[in-house]
Amino acid sequence: MFQQLFRCPKAVRRYLNSPLLSSRLRYLTHYVELGAARKTLRSIACYQLVIIKYLDLKNERTVTLQEIETALRRWSHRKACNSRSIKNVPRYQEPFYLIAKNWLRFLGQLKLPLPQPIAPQLTAFVDYMRSEKGLSELTIKKRCYYVQRFLSQIGAQGISLATITINQIDAILIKNSTISFAASLRTFLRFAQSHGWCQPYLSDAIKSPRIYKHASLPSSPPWGEVKRLIKTTQGNDPTNIRDRAILLLFVIYGLRISEVARLRLEDIDWQQETIHIIRSKGGQLQQFPLNQTVAQAIIRYLKEVRPRSSYREIFLSRQIPIKSLHKTALSAIVTRRWKPLNVTLLHYGAHALRHACATRLINQGVSLKAIAEQLGHRNLETTRIYAKVDLTRLREVANLNIGGLL
Repeated sequence: MFQQLFRCPKAVRRYLNSPLLSSRLRYLTHYVELGAARKTLRSIACYQLVIIKYLDLKNERTVTLQEIETALRRWSHRKACNSRSIKNVPRYQEPFYLIAKNWLRFLGQLKLPLPQPIAPQLTAFVDYMRSEKGLSELTIKKRCYYVQRFLSQIGAQGISLATITINQIDAILIKNSTISFAASLRTFLRFAQSHGWCQPYLSDAIKSPRIYKHASLPSSPPWGEVKRLIKTTQGNDPTNIRDRAILLLFVIYGLRISEVARLRLEDIDWQQETIHIIRSKGGQLQQFPLNQTVAQAIIRYLKEVRPRSSYREIFLSRQIPIKSLHKTALSAIVTRRWKPLNVTLLHYGAHALRHACATRLINQGVSLKAIAEQLGHRNLETTRIYAKVDLTRLREVANLNIGGLL
């Protein structure tokens, strides 16, 4: 292995004679099987020796994240003393930290902190939302996040759910002044009241932050700017080829970011020219005609760019280790492509393209019911808010033909 990575005989002997030879080779072999480039393998091998030195890993042992962070600080300090310029890189982006964590986890020698225990009240609340309310898993996860935060904060202050007062709840709401937090807490306390876990009428006293009329209308980028965004994906660059297929799915179908992340190879029926979407909210399956421009973009990505992988998701990362793209990565792709265009938007993520799709459909005279079906809205009122946006600008958008985008 090291003979292929390093040309200098002295360097090869150093890597062969350093501690944890078998553990280092196992991890490097794992990356060879993933298709890592020689440059990547050399970098990992170099960092392994640094990690061994600063973690004092003469023998295999269990290591905590705190130990890795302490070793990282010591190594960064010495590196800073021996370098004229050191970038202020976040801990989670430092190669030392990433390689140490991933290597030790691969070996089964990383001791991760115990997950925060879930209160029995929260478990019952989850069952209620899933079985009785029929909420989507995404909504359940979101509400659990806020309720768990609330329970952790009152627990840290020595306050129990049974004795908490509205004044104490107000103090917590001041620190977490978001509509989602207040709404999730109100729903949970209403559920807790029905089981006698807290004082009555607490939920009625929770007031969400005031939102003025029309303040939350969708923020849609002008269609001309959407066209400019799509043009940034022209050319033969592999990243452009992948990103073009992703952007077109947002723009033409108005998909949610999680729906694109979940899209699998079998969700496209090439013979019937249809695409199947599993909606994030409600989980229902919808079938749409496969737009030819989208089809061409996806086919080119699959043939020329997508790495060979056992993953069934369509969109994969381009760096080792290969994995399906998470929704945060998809959002970052859209944001990264907006920035060089110097466009002023309220939101630069993928959801802005969903708004652009809805706005364009409205101004082409498509019925609200048809738009609601395309966007996966279960309530027509959710779609109706798009009709409240500035009609003057929308009439200008209506004059643009999608053919000019492609």
